[in-house]
Amino acid sequence: MKYKKIIDKMTLEEKASLMSGKDFWQSQNIDRLGIPSMFLADGPHGVRKQAAAADHLGLNESIPATCFPTAATVANSWNVELVENMGKYLGKEAVAQKVNVLLGPGINMKRNPLCGRNFEYYSEDPYLAGKMAAGLIRGIQLNGISACVKHFAVNNQEERRMVIDTIVDERTLREIYLTAFEIAVKEGKTKTVMSSYNMLNGTHTNENIHLMRDILRDEWGFDGVVVTDWGGNNDRVAGLLAGNELEMPTTDGETDKEIVEAIKSGKIQEEVLDECVDRLLDLIFTTEKVFEKPHIDFDTKEHHQMAQKVAEESIILLKNEGNILPLKKDAKVAVIGDFAEEARYQGAGSSIVNPTILNHTLDCLDESGIKAIGFEPGFERYGKKNKKKIDKACELASRADVVLLYIGLDEVTEAEGLDRENMKIPENQVELLHAIYEVNRNIVVVLSCGSAVEMPWIDRVKGLVHGYLSGQAGAKAVLNVLSGKVNPSGKLAESYPIRYEDTPSFHHFPGKEVSVEYREGPYIGYRYYDTADIPVLFPFGYGLSYTTFAYDDLKVSRKGVTFNITNTGNHAGSEIAQLYVGCKSETIFRPKKELKGFKKVYLQPGETKEVTISFDDKTFRYFNVKTNQWEIEDAEYEIMIGASSVDIRLNGNLHVEGTAAPVPYEKEKLPSYYSGKVSNVSLEEFEHLIGRKVPDPNWDRSKPLGYNDTIAQCQYAKGGFARFAFHLIKFAHWFLRKIGKRSTANLIIMSVYHMPFRGVSRMTGGMINMPMLDGLLMIVNGHFFKGLNYFLKQRKLMLKEKSSLTRETDAVKEM
Repeated sequence: MKYKKIIDKMTLEEKASLMSGKDFWQSQNIDRLGIPSMFLADGPHGVRKQAAAADHLGLNESIPATCFPTAATVANSWNVELVENMGKYLGKEAVAQKVNVLLGPGINMKRNPLCGRNFEYYSEDPYLAGKMAAGLIRGIQLNGISACVKHFAVNNQEERRMVIDTIVDERTLREIYLTAFEIAVKEGKTKTVMSSYNMLNGTHTNENIHLMRDILRDEWGFDGVVVTDWGGNNDRVAGLLAGNELEMPTTDGETDKEIVEAIKSGKIQEEVLDECVDRLLDLIFTTEKVFEKPHIDFDTKEHHQMAQKVAEESIILLKNEGNILPLKKDAKVAVIGDFAEEARYQGAGSSIVNPTILNHTLDCLDESGIKAIGFEPGFERYGKKNKKKIDKACELASRADVVLLYIGLDEVTEAEGLDRENMKIPENQVELLHAIYEVNRNIVVVLSCGSAVEMPWIDRVKGLVHGYLSGQAGAKAVLNVLSGKVNPSGKLAESYPIRYEDTPSFHHFPGKEVSVEYREGPYIGYRYYDTADIPVLFPFGYGLSYTTFAYDDLKVSRKGVTFNITNTGNHAGSEIAQLYVGCKSETIFRPKKELKGFKKVYLQPGETKEVTISFDDKTFRYFNVKTNQWEIEDAEYEIMIGASSVDIRLNGNLHVEGTAAPVPYEKEKLPSYYSGKVSNVSLEEFEHLIGRKVPDPNWDRSKPLGYNDTIAQCQYAKGGFARFAFHLIKFAHWFLRKIGKRSTANLIIMSVYHMPFRGVSRMTGGMINMPMLDGLLMIVNGHFFKGLNYFLKQRKLMLKEKSSLTRETDAVKEM
């Protein structure tokens, strides 16, 4: 251990105290041993350090910081160097605000387009997500502080996220849901990992020995700190045994006592605690060093320019019929859409950033050189229909050469804590588009949203520029693309299905009660669409440019590939070349192709560059469930170079010697997986894949409610008071939506409806302890007076104990 001398001086109680927070955002300090507290702050795309009352859902305003584009946006740049540079700027701002640990990036897979937090995640592909995350982590940590990769692992829905049990087979777990984390740990060398809320195959992730010790610690060699998601602790002793150092936020010492009692009773060895303390001390001391230097503020304008550069490289041109873009210099342009007046630039929840500067389209029009003849909002931001606004917008559109129509999803539709209801753009925006089409066919849509949407209206627009959620400088960046000052170079990091029903997880998302079954296995995103021959609106890796590129001269060797790219158009621009690999053997089921490398290349008109993409340890591997390790199948592999997953420009072949592992599957028992047509896998076939029976996905309504049951389940409670409270919550949600208070209504779902009872204790910082919670559960389960008496008795005991502890502390200070 690095800090054995310090640990030997600690009492058992002091060691345990370090294992949970001091307050909502800080770790515990021990002044007598020179151990400072450590500050953790949200920050996947900007630092969110709150100056006033702390909360986890972005309700209270934070100290101003640069709001960079979100992960879903940055992933579209496919530029690891760019995102690493962005990380440097993020880390610099964190240091300026004295933040030790920046809680990001988030790298969960986009299993389903409706996941409410998709705007915070990079991709449906683990290789791309991992490489981008590793870059960001390296950039952040160059400043001497720590990044914190999250949420480990298989946290792919927001509904019931704190209690849902994710059922997934081991191979899919390793290949799809853990590979990005593996890259983040091994290549990014992240110092901190955040465990997810959910359970994995029956065990809470931060208590899961297989996940936390076998894989993270032993296989990947991670020697940093694991922190729970806020309120994500279930059993503190089980978490400690799995190597979960830090529980956040504070529990006011309640779970520290559980650790002390477990050691005194012999349930766990003190050496386990010492190991965790040593790793936590290393994180505290190494990140504190940077604050010993004189405080340096960051240059707000310089950081804003960086945010603009990242946005410009991440914007995607999805349609350009008749070369309507870039806009002609003399074109009379009508600007329509509420998002042009008030930019939609980030998601909602714990990652929300208070920007230092905020560009809006209308404020940047004059500088852009675009000749706007006027502006009309056209629609109500939160979905209410308004015919007068449509009529005014149409009148303006009828006088224009080109209409720039700013549409997308609003802030309360894409938010942490709840999943989207559908993949549609709000109906009032679609009505506006159709109305404008009747008076002007030259429509360019500027889309603002952080996740995939259906576009049944796509044939009615000539141009489509997708800005995603492009941060505080995004509005200006989009105008630079529209005017031609910037040649768009972004490509999609996720597939856009034609309709939601086409998605492979359609029948199994979200898990509504006990569990969610990942019956599609490894076939998510393009792995499914390309293998099962399902047409999509826009494929993975797709994006247009104002120039054109030609590929030729592919050479395949044992080490990798080389080929040429030529800019065959009239504009300088960047092309993203993508390496896909497909195994020609049918012995083991696999997707038709998988991304195994990429390179972004900038070229002047007529310029040719040779591109090299090397193979690595992930190029040919698959996880064998019989040998329980990574293997290589002896086979012929197709090597594909593409401009997208379906636009393959160059092909080659390579025979690769295998590791002679036994075949892990009986082909005849897994027909859906061998065909790739996994949209409706039977329970029997799925159970054969995972090698066990799956748990009943439905609640047992006959049992009393417990710690891991949610407030929503009060509708089935034996106690009349609990049922009344449930219906009151439902009514409040309905009423708030009815009167247009959607943000407040969503808050009820996020922070109350799907909250497990244990979360009532874990998220209140010790205001309600677990014994008091026992009293509440008695009330819920039909013992009102007994439960109320017990609750009040436990509250009195807690207050008495706190008072006694305060007196003891004051006495020590006076000595």
